[in-house]
Amino acid sequence: MKKFSLINLAIILLMITTTLSSKAQKQPRANAKKAVEEAVEKLRTLMVNPDSAALSAMASEKLTFGHSSGKIQNKQEFLHSFISGDTDFTSLEFTDQTVTVSGSTAIVRHTLTGATNDKGKAPGTAKLLIILVWQKVKGQWVLLARQAVKPPVA
Repeated sequence: MKKFSLINLAIILLMITTTLSSKAQKQPRANAKKAVEEAVEKLRTLMVNPDSAALSAMASEKLTFGHSSGKIQNKQEFLHSFISGDTDFTSLEFTDQTVTVSGSTAIVRHTLTGATNDKGKAPGTAKLLIILVWQKVKGQWVLLARQAVKPPVA
């Protein structure tokens, strides 16, 4: 009877340890996903109301920012584009968003829909499919890469 009780106790302890370990692993992933979602929302806000220091702080020094036209910008070009008004979103919405976190890297996909008033151009609209790659550096999620493509023609 004692052996049976010790075996049962060992099994119960193993189950509790496994359950607690599983919950502990899921919690950081959920927190990371939420932090990435917050970074994406901050980026969206700054793309409508640019602030040079805030945009710079959330962009990696190695940023590669791809447009649906094929134009690729580095960090300095990206910042200049928004601060100068060359790229000017008057409204911007991200929908159908998915976030996948793997260690210190996160991949975000969404549909960007917005109104534009780019310098030297007539007001327009944009609807693009976006992929963002974020990297956690010194406890902060920074934008490493972005690529936009036009949605397929239905």
